Amino acid sequence: MIRLGIIGYGYWGPNLARAAAEVDATEVAAIADPSAAARERAGRRHPSARLLADWREALGDPAIEAVLIATPVASHFEIALAALRAGKHVLVEKPMADAAPNAALLIEEATRRGLTLMVDHTFVYTPAVRALRELVTAGSLGDIYYYDSTRINLGLFQRDVNVIWDLAVHDFAILDHLLEASPVAISASAASFVADSPDNIAHLSVYYSSGAMAHLNVSWLAPVKVRQTLIGGSRRMVIYDDMQPSEKIKIYDRGIAVSNDPQQIHDRLISYRVGDMASPALSAKEALVTEIEHFAECIATGARPLTDGESGLRIVEMLTAATRSSRLRGQPVELGALREAS
Repeated sequence: MIRLGIIGYGYWGPNLARAAAEVDATEVAAIADPSAAARERAGRRHPSARLLADWREALGDPAIEAVLIATPVASHFEIALAALRAGKHVLVEKPMADAAPNAALLIEEATRRGLTLMVDHTFVYTPAVRALRELVTAGSLGDIYYYDSTRINLGLFQRDVNVIWDLAVHDFAILDHLLEASPVAISASAASFVADSPDNIAHLSVYYSSGAMAHLNVSWLAPVKVRQTLIGGSRRMVIYDDMQPSEKIKIYDRGIAVSNDPQQIHDRLISYRVGDMASPALSAKEALVTEIEHFAECIATGARPLTDGESGLRIVEMLTAATRSSRLRGQPVELGALREAS
């Protein structure tokens, strides 16, 4: 049984604590939050856990083997680094740090101490995204041409990060998990229409070494909540709608065929294929439970997490590039040049 400390019991911390309590291999031993009201809520739901006002107390408890960090983004690096130095395994909420150099330091510290460092990119552990990964790796979709995502809703307005770091981070994690190709450049346009608020609407384009392209539309200012992604491949196309209670993934045997036959030069060179639609059955298991089970397994076996520090660093680099591009009114930012500069 791995004894866990939950650091932060605001918006996401209660979800982590609840999921951890459902995993047989883990126990919620302590919950830390500076808010007395948050600690009171935590005590009602987890009566056996120690309630702490200062997260440092959790790091000083030798009985706690690992911590789950669900605090504002600006504090991720400080808390995660202190936890690693205290000999604790770390699962940190997305994004893992507010800057790429800080993310790299966390990786170095975890590697030096032989500790598990994992990032809470929850969508990677959803049955739908796991199914998409199987389709891509099996070649069922063929060469990936594009990834087109709409991730919009009304709120929740964040104070410490903009809409790119809050919502586009999910698509960056999914893309990192699905595609073998590396992103080479990112272009982003963003704006804020609320006084004293970070950017609350953004459009992003991600260019890949394979020639694939991703387009993301993220917003806190939409009248409805939409979580829909289209993936186009040379063999099949997919619609992934996370808002659907069932049939979240629909696979369409549709596409085009281009003729290179010189004898057909005067004929139509593009033909269209319209086939069947299939929707695979997906597990109903909660992604957070799967994720924490995976975290516990990695701690026990030393296995590399699916969303490890390296993947977390790549996503922070993408977020940094997107933010820089938005400040340049959409000018593409090269990922390679950004790494060299940092």
